[in-house]
Amino acid sequence: MEDKSKQRVRRTQRDYTMAFKLSVVAQVEKGEMTYKQAQALYGIQGRSTVLKWLRKHGTLDWSKSMVHSRKDPKARETPVQKIKRLEKELEEEKIKTALLNKMIEISDREFGTSIRKKPYPRAARSLQRERQISLSACCRQLGVSRQSVYQAEKRHDAREAMYQEAKAMVLNVRTRMPRLGTRKLYHLLKDAFSAKGIRLGRDGLFSLLRREHMLIKRRKNYTKTTNSKHWLKKHPNLLKDVQPRCPEQVFVSDITYVNTREQTCYLSLVTDAFSRKIMGYNVSRDLSAESTTKALDAAVENKRRRVNTIHHSDRGLQYASSVYQRKLQESGMVPSMTDGYDCYQNALAERMNGILKQEFMVTKCNDFAELNTLVRESVEIYNSQRPHLSLGMRTPNDVHESGCGARACRQSF
Repeated sequence: MEDKSKQRVRRTQRDYTMAFKLSVVAQVEKGEMTYKQAQALYGIQGRSTVLKWLRKHGTLDWSKSMVHSRKDPKARETPVQKIKRLEKELEEEKIKTALLNKMIEISDREFGTSIRKKPYPRAARSLQRERQISLSACCRQLGVSRQSVYQAEKRHDAREAMYQEAKAMVLNVRTRMPRLGTRKLYHLLKDAFSAKGIRLGRDGLFSLLRREHMLIKRRKNYTKTTNSKHWLKKHPNLLKDVQPRCPEQVFVSDITYVNTREQTCYLSLVTDAFSRKIMGYNVSRDLSAESTTKALDAAVENKRRRVNTIHHSDRGLQYASSVYQRKLQESGMVPSMTDGYDCYQNALAERMNGILKQEFMVTKCNDFAELNTLVRESVEIYNSQRPHLSLGMRTPNDVHESGCGARACRQSF
């Protein structure tokens, strides 16, 4: 009977997020791989699916075939020239062999590397294929038996099959969360690893991803979007003595920029401080107070609990405007702002910006419509699927829905 886990799962365009499509397009256009290699690596179905993504989302002209045939015929040699070339190559090989043997001896003696023992099966097979040397002759030179080579190859093949299965599972998760860290990946996949008999711990997963060049490197950048030098009223910081005990007691807000190939856009976020759930967001082409207020409108619409809510933000002009403050008053929220220019007093909101931009919105969109789609998908995946270290590896939706005791919720600010 065919194993159900190995059956082909049919996918549609809806199974691939905008972030995944843009990431694949960027890798192909940078020359890291061809579009056929991308389809094979990520298991994308269809013969021209990636090519269609390139034509729709790419920046290069993919209307014509990009395949170029290159023929480089070998130069003809006279017998004398060929003999001289071979003699020179033989002398160089002798020097290279002597040098490598001496380096191996020094490494084994001074550093205890055991180079002659560990990689010998691959070395023997490589010589057998490249130089047409029998395995017996290779084993005699290495001082080992053929049986040990067969056993080592069997262990290696089993381990590689396990690694490839684990890699496929990691790629499946990263179709939705392209830059999810290794610790969170291991938390999401460790039960699946155990169910499939994959013996791979957290450190082993780090080693595998490092070998496959799949570790995530943090990006560092900063652009100022806050104008706090204005005459409007600045509210005191109420979070100095308050620790949220249940969802919707404290909302934090911030604005960050997101570049597209057309223009610079701005993303406004309203996040619940207890559950880390993004309650409302808005993507706009400007930094007006009206655009920022739309994120607050979405947060108020998604609010389900009748608790006294503090709304905390920086001292930006948008949050101090009459439009935004009127909306806070209508929704029964108490305004709170940072003291001076200390960005660490609004660290949670800044962190939300970093997560979305560094883990989800990693590829530049072509236009405003693409960016809207990318942000919508990213917020949905962040709220429902991404585990948080600060939440005990639970998702924001899970923590938000579980809530807390009624006694804590009745606390008044």
